[in-house]
Amino acid sequence: MDGSTETAALESAALESAVLLDKRDGVAVLTLNDPGRRNALTLASSARLAELVGRCEQDPEVHALVVTGAPPAFCAGADLTVLGESKAEGLRGIYAGFLAVAGCSLPTIAAVGGAAVGAGLNLALAADVRICGPGARFDARFLQLGIHPGGGMTWMLQRFVTPQVATAMTLFKHVPGAAEAERVGLSLRTVDGDHDALVAAAVELAAPAAKGPRELVRSIKRTLRGTEHETEHARAVEAELAVQVESMGTPEFAELLAAMKARISGSA
Repeated sequence: MDGSTETAALESAALESAVLLDKRDGVAVLTLNDPGRRNALTLASSARLAELVGRCEQDPEVHALVVTGAPPAFCAGADLTVLGESKAEGLRGIYAGFLAVAGCSLPTIAAVGGAAVGAGLNLALAADVRICGPGARFDARFLQLGIHPGGGMTWMLQRFVTPQVATAMTLFKHVPGAAEAERVGLSLRTVDGDHDALVAAAVELAAPAAKGPRELVRSIKRTLRGTEHETEHARAVEAELAVQVESMGTPEFAELLAAMKARISGSA
């Protein structure tokens, strides 16, 4: 194997390991698998997540999806390097993974065992249902990054919580933990125990859909959502994107990003 072939093989293996797929009795478990970077989304991992969601939709043996992140985090948002270099197309690349979950024709559950931050919050919101481990946190953080929320977050968040809670999370740095998330309707329930117990509970929750006729399950989800869901989310994505790109061109954003990168490199 020559050097270029070996490099390509290593890159392919790294991409495949960035998001893992495990099938359990009709339920596909997709795991963001970059714990060292707290499962921060890159263009490659978002593309991989979108690819696997599409593969599951085409697989007649898969009736439901569980999305989770390898401990300690669920997903820490977009990788800061990618975020700093992104314009509209780069942002769309980061969106690709959670938008695939949002548009999935199969029932989806987010098993949130740790922090869901920024784009990671979007990934949790993209699922039909969320269940939490004790360490779950839902942190919008866009304002603290100096950028406008994107990916349809403002619309998705208000589907599950009241406008007051959505405003507090988005503008006042309010970060619900597992117990509060359950109380305000952001999470269905909290599961005691470790990450394995959380994922097992999510698979158990998905079991009735996994055992039901696949096309019936899909048609029920279509009816629950209706065509209006996809239309309104798409409008929110586009409306936010223009403002988000504009906000990322400010000196304030560049300064905040540089400070965050310095903190990360200093703690490494």
